Amino acid sequence: MSYAFEFDLGAERDLVRLGTTVAQRVLDKVRWLAENIEGMPLEALTGRFRGIYKLRVGDYRVLFRIDHSAQHIKVVAVGHRSEVYDES
Repeated sequence: MSYAFEFDLGAERDLVRLGTTVAQRVLDKVRWLAENIEGMPLEALTGRFRGIYKLRVGDYRVLFRIDHSAQHIKVVAVGHRSEVYDES
């Protein structure tokens, strides 16, 4: 079962800053996640990121929230692994 997904405004800005190649890889991975989320082990973050999950795309991370009842994924940040946790 496929989930719907969206990027919030900040995540859209992050995506534009990445450049075409990396942005396309991120989009492909988020689409893949939306189609394969059921039964997948998700990596939950802790501390001030409680309720947010991460998805690896090479050296980049996609931070997102999930609403299982609405079958919806909301991407809240995208960035290099050394910087993405500072911005959110």
